[in-house]
Amino acid sequence: MEPVKWGIVSTADINRKVIPGARASDKVDLVAVASREQSKADAYAREWEIPRAYGSYDALLADAEIEAVYISLPNTLHCEWSIKAMEAGKHVLCEKPLSRDPDEVSAAFDASDRTGMLMSEAFMWRHNPQTKKLKELVEGGAIGELRLVRSVFSYSLYDETNIRLRTDVDGGALMDVGCYCVSGSRLLGGEPLEAHGLARRGPTGTDWVTAGILRFPNDVLATFDCGTALPNRDELEAIGSEGSLFLDDPWHCNTPVIDVRNPSGVVVERVQVEQQDSYRLELENVSDAIRGEGELLLGRDDAMGQARTIAALSQ
Repeated sequence: MEPVKWGIVSTADINRKVIPGARASDKVDLVAVASREQSKADAYAREWEIPRAYGSYDALLADAEIEAVYISLPNTLHCEWSIKAMEAGKHVLCEKPLSRDPDEVSAAFDASDRTGMLMSEAFMWRHNPQTKKLKELVEGGAIGELRLVRSVFSYSLYDETNIRLRTDVDGGALMDVGCYCVSGSRLLGGEPLEAHGLARRGPTGTDWVTAGILRFPNDVLATFDCGTALPNRDELEAIGSEGSLFLDDPWHCNTPVIDVRNPSGVVVERVQVEQQDSYRLELENVSDAIRGEGELLLGRDDAMGQARTIAALSQ
């Protein structure tokens, strides 16, 4: 199939992880990038060898050749610019999390329905073969009856000017990294019946540490903690009546291995999974859907589930 022509809305740091995946795919043709300043867009395009640079987001959306956009703007702008992009005739892959407000997320997908443009939330880890294998093992009874999902994601950041620690752009631990724990818990447990969160706020006003507990159908529980003021940690464990599945690298999937542990906690099998670029896979999933060669992995239902859960944890 013809590669889908993509543009990037913003020059955010996350792009450095996405652009190599776009370059590695024969389904993706990255043709443009936009910034709020022409000089910054020009410099960024030269650095990353992107053919076209625009000095405003609207200018990129006016480019009739661009079919889809990856939006990596601050959290508070995700839904607004996703709607603008779809109304301009562009399909959208928007960086996570779309919003902590379910009404905003619903409005964005209403725009998708209205315009006929596709929209997906960019949880890259969901596209990785390691994640697919985890779900297959749980559903196949590898640990018996699922009873608890435990996950963590944290890092150390103390620069109070950093965008991730700013309340005006909806930063904080839950929105930045805790949303992965929510995604992992929901992947295995379904949609939560209850969600409770507690936060420790730092001097910037954002949650520097958040802990949460979720209850799912069949009395499956999930616990997680996340932080921007904790050591670097990332784990996920699915615990059942007959053992557990432990992932030491669940979100980045750089070392895709699943440890199968028996009821005594002893590793009885190490399931090796092929390493693949999650960012390339998410771009290809959307590109395939645009060309009618596949279905979106993550659409309205998953995004709404994320937003509702994050909203409940934030209360």
